[in-house]
Amino acid sequence: MLENPRSPRVRAVAKLSKRAARQETGLFLLEGPQAAREALAWAPRTVLEVYATSAALEKHTDVREAAERAGVDLQVTTEAVLDAMADTVTPQGIVAVARQSPTALEDILAGEPRLIAICEEVRDPGNLGTIIRAADAAGADAVILTGRTVDPYNPKVVRSTTGSLFHVPVAVELELSDVVASAHQAGLRIVAADVEGTDFLASRGLLSEPTAWLFGNEARGLDESALAQADLALRLPIYGRAESLNLATAASVCLYETAFAQRAR
Repeated sequence: MLENPRSPRVRAVAKLSKRAARQETGLFLLEGPQAAREALAWAPRTVLEVYATSAALEKHTDVREAAERAGVDLQVTTEAVLDAMADTVTPQGIVAVARQSPTALEDILAGEPRLIAICEEVRDPGNLGTIIRAADAAGADAVILTGRTVDPYNPKVVRSTTGSLFHVPVAVELELSDVVASAHQAGLRIVAADVEGTDFLASRGLLSEPTAWLFGNEARGLDESALAQADLALRLPIYGRAESLNLATAASVCLYETAFAQRAR
């Protein structure tokens, strides 16, 4: 049992909450039974270690069994050790260390995708995590991160995806112009979500065709150069008194409307 919260091993795990450590090691931190469960089910080869308190293992026996089936090192820890490792204030008794496994853009486009989410300069971890989760739920083929979009292996992003990070391919650290050019070659229409765009209802019929949605920064939206690269810009109508929609909420609507249109066709 790991009992010393100040041991080198515990400190190495805790450091993964920082981007510098993630970049140096190529690893990232998973917190909670749900994240560990999904990683072990869908990407077991990426999971290197699982740490858990005795109480958590008694409650989540499926996580222990999944780790054993995958041949992953499972270490029992004290609550103090688990607290020292975790990024959250009230951890759920289980953390894991996994290897980052982004997908190459060419591999995504080789699969003839019909629905993709491109995130340009999305900076809020909760928003990015929710967009990845929504893309997964809507059956999107991938999420592509461009510009200075937040690291998808940030612990807050990982928690917000609730496991969807392991279900949908995610490409990282790409230039928007390169993504747009490659997406066009693959037959995708680039549709920007923009408050100054055409009314969504007037052009929703186009969404039955292969579509790559382009979402911008929470505060600034998409700049002129990004908008110029899109084939079409659409805005969601506001029927009530809300000033606007949260980025992740708007992205969820756009992705689902596209999924509906493509499946209806």
